[in-house]
Amino acid sequence: MPTPHNAAQVGDIAKTVIMSGDPLRSKFIAENFLENPVLYNNVRSMLGYTGTYEGKPVSVQGHGMGIPSIGIYSYELYKFYDVDVIIRVGTAGAPDPSVKVGTIIIADDATTDSNYGYQFDLPEGWQAKADPELVDKAVAAAEKLGVEYIKGRVFSSDVFYNNPEKTVELYKGIKGVEMEAYALYANAYATGKKALTIVTVSDNIATGEALSPEERQLGLSNMIKIALDLL
Repeated sequence: MPTPHNAAQVGDIAKTVIMSGDPLRSKFIAENFLENPVLYNNVRSMLGYTGTYEGKPVSVQGHGMGIPSIGIYSYELYKFYDVDVIIRVGTAGAPDPSVKVGTIIIADDATTDSNYGYQFDLPEGWQAKADPELVDKAVAAAEKLGVEYIKGRVFSSDVFYNNPEKTVELYKGIKGVEMEAYALYANAYATGKKALTIVTVSDNIATGEALSPEERQLGLSNMIKIALDLL
């Protein structure tokens, strides 16, 4: 049955879902990369489509901004629609001056200052990690595509407009700052499913460098191709 946030019926959504914060990006993926995409959700304009890529079934759906939003949408997909794999694609800021804009980050784990994980009674020492098989496949796909990428840790922030003085310690060892990966990984752990976050560095927080609109579009297309290669 539909949920309060998703009009799909069981069976409308593929076992693998590629999620994006911006529902219009999900629409772009569906219309430019999928064969015969069918709209299954437009509740709250959080568009979701199912189609095929090279003959393999796949769905794409928006998840909104921030941990609470992706927490709702990804949990419903895992728990109520029997989705096995969610791959998040998006953008991130880089606090490390050595990370170039346009670099694709394959987020093998995530940290956060959010209290989202408290509800799951996570074991001591638990880390929000991506599925290792998906990480390895994404690395292979990036190398095959010949794009610049790194495998590393991201920080999922609850705050977009951070106080720089409070982020010095938080960002140590962090390759990218975004707002959703931690909740996705926590939901995957809690439901026994698989997840991966792949992001393109759209700006460098340390240097002020940022992608142009044209560069951003190319970078996002490469990231999407990597995600689809995991099917």
